[in-house]
Amino acid sequence: MKAPVYTRAQALPEILKTRIAILDGAMGTMIQRFKLTEADYRGERFKDFPKDVKGNNELLSLTRPDVIRDIHEGYLAAGADMIETNTFGATTVAQADYDMQHLAREMNLQSAKLARAACDKFSTPDKPRYAAGALGPTPKTASISPDVNDPGARNITFEELRKAYYEQVEALVEGGVDVLLVETIFDTLNAKAALFAIDEYFEKSGERLPVIISGTVTDASGRILSGQTVTAFWHSVRHARPLAIGLNCALGAALMRPYVQELSKAVGDEAFISCYPNAGLPNPMSDTGFDETPDVTSRLLHEFAAEGLVNIVGGCCGTTPEHIGAIGQAVGPLAPRAVHSGFFYREAA
Repeated sequence: MKAPVYTRAQALPEILKTRIAILDGAMGTMIQRFKLTEADYRGERFKDFPKDVKGNNELLSLTRPDVIRDIHEGYLAAGADMIETNTFGATTVAQADYDMQHLAREMNLQSAKLARAACDKFSTPDKPRYAAGALGPTPKTASISPDVNDPGARNITFEELRKAYYEQVEALVEGGVDVLLVETIFDTLNAKAALFAIDEYFEKSGERLPVIISGTVTDASGRILSGQTVTAFWHSVRHARPLAIGLNCALGAALMRPYVQELSKAVGDEAFISCYPNAGLPNPMSDTGFDETPDVTSRLLHEFAAEGLVNIVGGCCGTTPEHIGAIGQAVGPLAPRAVHSGFFYREAA
């Protein structure tokens, strides 16, 4: 096997060792601000499509690229070092809900190109910007039964997930992403299918990109939905040799803090730590649908950074460019979590 070829993201480990990097905020929250109609989602190309498509945010990369471009550039202007592609649900598995699984590859390719162009527009020699290819969890789970009366039932197989994720990875890399982000993981087996597909792509292509893995603790039990503690989750995925591992979604920063502490302790010197919580609890009366204003979220993440817990911070549901700008200001003066020889750093060296 030929030696892996490293990309422009090879410098990313050094950046994470010297300062805290800023990830962008919510895509869905920002799309809601545009108050798009069914016709906006359809565009001219899908005006006669037989099924409603409003809410299929990934489709907007094809029908309203101007909206996605505007969101990316808003986060970059606010100071984000890394933006996520609009591909959270851009797998054949997720797109089957809209009968649009045939568009999954095109969605990933075009979304990656949009993020790449935005990053190139804002990058400078002193502040390079990175496009992270987002791989979401899919609406189906490989290890949890969809039928309470049949614990052994499954609505998807590992192989079906692997195939869907491989198509996604291939298109994202072709579109120019720097990093692959397996995020919002509530089922570890789904994540393993994504990581298997990523490794398969690396083996076939000879190219290696940094991988970030982000799980989701769903409640005060401190476990992801498929039952693992964050420590157990780390030991289940550490074979993927991620650049960073962390937590996102489901909880606000205040409730997420003990689990980030646990994860940081479990990971030790093997990887960087990321954290991008929701803007507190859901609040339908708020402009963003969540409780926390930028000053609250940024203050909480400042405390994470002051404790030496994190290398990458950003926002999930309910966060906006205003949140990301405030977070960047809050953590900017603070040192990142110390990691001297993470997996990817050692391999790249």
